[in-house]
Amino acid sequence: MSPTTSETAQGGRRLVIVESPAKAKTIKGYLGPGYVVEASVGHIRDLPNGAAEVPDKYTGEVRRLGVDVDHDFQPVYVVNSDKKSQVKKLKELLADSDELFLATDEDREGEAIAWHLQEVLKPKVPVRRMVFHEITKDAIRAAVANPRELNQRLVDAQETRRILDRLYGYEVSPVLWKKVMRGLSAGRVQSVATRLVVERERERIAFRSAEYWDLTGTFSHPSPAALKGDVGDPGTFGARLTAVDGLRVAQGRDFTSFGQLKDGVNVLHLDEAGARSLAAALADTAFTVRSVESKPYRRSPYAPFRTTTLQQEASRKLGFGAKATMQVAQKLYENGYITYMRTDSTILSDTAVAAARAQVTQLYGAEYLPDKPRTYAGKVKNAQEAHEAIRPSGDRFRTPAETGLTGDQFRLYELIWKRTVASQMKDAIGNSVTVKIGGQASDGRDAEFSASGKTITFHGFMKAYVEGADDPNAELDDRERRLPQVAEGDRLTAEEITADGHATKPPARYTEASLVKELEEREIGRPSTYATILGTILDRGYVFKKGTALVPSFLSFAVVNLLEKHFGRLVDYDFTAKMEDDLDRIARGEAEAVPWLKRFYFGEGAQGGAAEAGNGDGDHLGGLKELVTDLGAIDAREISSFPVGDGIVLRVGRYGPYVERPAEVEGGTGRRADVPDDLPPDELTVAYAEELLAKPSGEFELGPDPETGRMIVAKDGRYGPYVTEVLPEDTPKSGKNAIKPRTASLLKSMSLDTVTLEDALKLMSLPRVVGVDPEGVEITAQNGRYGPYLKKGTDSRSLETEEQIFTITLEEALAIYAQPKQRGRAAAKPPLKELGTDPVSERPVVVKDGRFGPYVTDGETNATLRRDDDVETITPERGYELLAEKRAKGPAKKTAKKAAAKKTAAKKTAAKKTAAKKTATKKTTAKKTAAKTTAKKTTAARKSSANAE
Repeated sequence: MSPTTSETAQGGRRLVIVESPAKAKTIKGYLGPGYVVEASVGHIRDLPNGAAEVPDKYTGEVRRLGVDVDHDFQPVYVVNSDKKSQVKKLKELLADSDELFLATDEDREGEAIAWHLQEVLKPKVPVRRMVFHEITKDAIRAAVANPRELNQRLVDAQETRRILDRLYGYEVSPVLWKKVMRGLSAGRVQSVATRLVVERERERIAFRSAEYWDLTGTFSHPSPAALKGDVGDPGTFGARLTAVDGLRVAQGRDFTSFGQLKDGVNVLHLDEAGARSLAAALADTAFTVRSVESKPYRRSPYAPFRTTTLQQEASRKLGFGAKATMQVAQKLYENGYITYMRTDSTILSDTAVAAARAQVTQLYGAEYLPDKPRTYAGKVKNAQEAHEAIRPSGDRFRTPAETGLTGDQFRLYELIWKRTVASQMKDAIGNSVTVKIGGQASDGRDAEFSASGKTITFHGFMKAYVEGADDPNAELDDRERRLPQVAEGDRLTAEEITADGHATKPPARYTEASLVKELEEREIGRPSTYATILGTILDRGYVFKKGTALVPSFLSFAVVNLLEKHFGRLVDYDFTAKMEDDLDRIARGEAEAVPWLKRFYFGEGAQGGAAEAGNGDGDHLGGLKELVTDLGAIDAREISSFPVGDGIVLRVGRYGPYVERPAEVEGGTGRRADVPDDLPPDELTVAYAEELLAKPSGEFELGPDPETGRMIVAKDGRYGPYVTEVLPEDTPKSGKNAIKPRTASLLKSMSLDTVTLEDALKLMSLPRVVGVDPEGVEITAQNGRYGPYLKKGTDSRSLETEEQIFTITLEEALAIYAQPKQRGRAAAKPPLKELGTDPVSERPVVVKDGRFGPYVTDGETNATLRRDDDVETITPERGYELLAEKRAKGPAKKTAKKAAAKKTAAKKTAAKKTAAKKTATKKTTAKKTAAKTTAKKTTAARKSSANAE
């Protein structure tokens, strides 16, 4: 029997360190007064983020990389600047403690955090490693009573991954800066994930649709059951043409992605005329049932959730992104509702199996409970089987109604609870039936139709849970298709025969759910890091969302093109998967880290240059160092150029994508036009490129300014059309005597091809002085970021139209100022778009135009549209996803105290000299407060950053 908390804590004070404050708060409630529970707030130590953080004793490459590649890849660790105050606090608490419990997560990441804590705190008291996979009273007590030692093998494995990812990122990213654009990043898994999305878009661009036709027949069978009105025996049913004269009718699967029939496929390809002709010939045909094939149907329950399957289902059923799913799951875990959410395992403990089986009997009845408990083998290679599957915590599962949870946490808990309980239920059973119907057309051709049906006689686990599908048109497992009771030889009447046209579709873009599935199936990266990887490629601008689909940007095409041509092996799917396998071998002690890192970084051959290493042929036996040393073979213009057709080329420049048509004659000037950043690459056709090039672009001279003689021009910039003046060539452009040209954006009612010199001069004359109020304060009319407005001193008032900037009189302005200033919200504007009812709040969701741009709201939660979202094309699912992500982040943290501290310090500084000492104290306090606030804010970010691959 495990000792009680108070018994365990007798004889001293124990310090328990976890990662997060929320986790600390929950655990603190389960431990007695002899324990102090404190958070490290994520990693306290890591590789330096820049040369400025590296200690002065290190020079050269060590300073740049944070890793000494010449001395067995020794890492340089530094305490994060925003964690120094927390480390100091932990040291102070440790000084008053008799024992240290390191209670970080039981995975490589958690083991590494525990090791870093031990290295930095340098405890002189006994150290215990406390591990658990759920935060319940029994689990915490058991973990305290049964500690273990640090697992150095797990620590070494995590360190090897961290070093590898640092070398990859810090060596390859600068190549992207030089050859594509500043600020880009490369990563061992993120670059491969980006390549997958780009390759799918390439397939869509190369795709050519094929048209094919077939027939659909509606047949009736006057069976006795149907005549009696039995709803289980429908009188009519549909069937599709499958063969003509014994030759199978072509379907979409018979065509290549180029719109041609596949080689060796012997099928009948019906066109519209042929299909309509056959339908007419079958109008009066007598049909008979040629065969009835019945098979038993059985479907077993789905395995309990692991990290990736939870992300996929939360995306399909709840509309959550991978990041939002993990944020909500983290809160559920830290507050004791579910087990640890980063796991590769589908195993349930005996306690969990007993709890699930008990609820099956209680909620569904004994007839739904199998005789023996179900077990699920882990399918993930190198899975960390020390963890359980994701399930409700405890030895008795709380039903969703018993938890008191709300919103996204309730919905995700309910999903996990249903899946876990269903995993211990009986199979669903039924029958599947295939009926073949034949008849002879009036022109002598023989036509055969086929219909398939499915009936479920016992729903089993489907009473509790049915898995979703990535394809919105896919049929779910619990869907029944009933056919009438027919027998071979029965006569059928064709109520209707229709000709149906079809066209093959390009491969669907990845969604977050399907990309996670693809990465896992290819064994690329660790499932626990996929949410971070997806967040990175979205944040970096490599991918944007269109609805739930992941669309690659033109920038990602340039990046992937460079990596494929010059670092081919680094983004090769098999090589990346093998690298993952090697890292797991190191974790198991089957391989050594340093020799493996040497081979990766320095290559197999000590001699040889970049060419021998494969720089340019897509493969290499040399090392990463050689690949990034000789960049002369990389043509920056070539890797960022993509032919569109008819001589038009898409180029990715440092300021974004544009199309270019070369000059028709040598020495002439070509034409260029910017391409919208949010244009899906497969939509850039020759016709659309021609349309972009036909638009007014470049520089249009409007005429000289009558007062200065300077030429006024209209231009189209990346942020919209504007007018400006051309300064003389000798005008100083920098330094204290620098002169900037007058510039003004066009009003919404203006365009480049209609703006006049008079319009331009009016725009550049702004702000316009309207007049002076009775107190002598000047009132001006201006055009700002949020529209036209009046300004009097520091008091601003909005105008209704842009025209008022030039027409409003002093009297009208004074009348506006005579009205009390509106505080808070102005009169509500009508919504820009209605999206439907949010599945969480059950409130109507609309798109509105706000001060900082369009946003979605359900009246409770607001979420700003991202850069790649468009008001016209945003889908309801995307709106719900944005709201879910916003809810997962929780309310914004207030900074009032911080501001007050700064204000107090400022006032004290202005006081008499006698208060100087007091002032310094106040300022120090303010800085400490700010440091603590910063530490709290970066908790999640630090953990996510450390997980990134």
